[in-house]
Amino acid sequence: MQTGSQHVRPLTSCDLTHVQKLLLFSDYVYQRFTAPELPLLLEHYPACGLFHDEQLESFLLSQAVNPPVAWIGGFGVSWSEHRRAFEHLDRLLAYLQPSLQARGATQLYYSGNDLEQDWLRTPLLRRGFELHALLYAYDKFDYRVPTAGNQEITVRSVRSSDFEALCEIERLCFAPLWRYNAPAFADIAATHPYFVVAELAGQIVGYQFNAVDEGYGYLIRIAVHPAFNGQGIGARLMAEAISFFAGARVRRIMLNTQEDNQRAHRLYEWFGFVRMPQRGFILRKELSAVSPPS
Repeated sequence: MQTGSQHVRPLTSCDLTHVQKLLLFSDYVYQRFTAPELPLLLEHYPACGLFHDEQLESFLLSQAVNPPVAWIGGFGVSWSEHRRAFEHLDRLLAYLQPSLQARGATQLYYSGNDLEQDWLRTPLLRRGFELHALLYAYDKFDYRVPTAGNQEITVRSVRSSDFEALCEIERLCFAPLWRYNAPAFADIAATHPYFVVAELAGQIVGYQFNAVDEGYGYLIRIAVHPAFNGQGIGARLMAEAISFFAGARVRRIMLNTQEDNQRAHRLYEWFGFVRMPQRGFILRKELSAVSPPS
């Protein structure tokens, strides 16, 4: 797959500085990861880059490959190549797909934060992706909480021995595209500043993790075992999360949730989150059979 001195090849952790440099100097970037996550993405998930000689001109990263699901984790094109961004995207998608399929993925997902303004939405729709779901964005601008939640719950930092129980909560709470597996939880524990579990009588009944990036807080996941719904566990985890964000002095706490997740909407609005006008979205593409990359 070469054109002149251009070539596409897999990216590994050895290419970290190449990707970091492109992220720093180009505005033509989609990024579903924080800076601490990037090294582990390159180490654990399929990724590829288009090079001109030794200069990285574009990259495509995958993330959270949990068969049958894989996610686009990042895409970027150098400033000098931005007019050919979607030619790069075509080459990188074609190269990456067999590696994803070799890992058991049959569906590739893309997540955008703004249905109207996202620069990749239309190009991806033209390349076989379809709209799969809409998301609501919620923001919170203070640290107030209406309740401390269930005080009989023990909230502690996650341990690797917890991952099996967390995967069972994932199975019970979420459709396949949203689920994390044990390797993903290990990466999250290594890269996120706050990852806790909720215990009741020694049983893990929920969990929560957050990210902080450039002064903003991202509430990524709160999950409660369905058998323990209605016992104030979600409220306790939310109160603990906001306490963490207060300690981090973030300017705003942000989250996305599925449009039809009414239980989550009620929790967020109770805690003072405000629904924002922009709508997030999920695109999906079914991966067809292709030959392995040469």
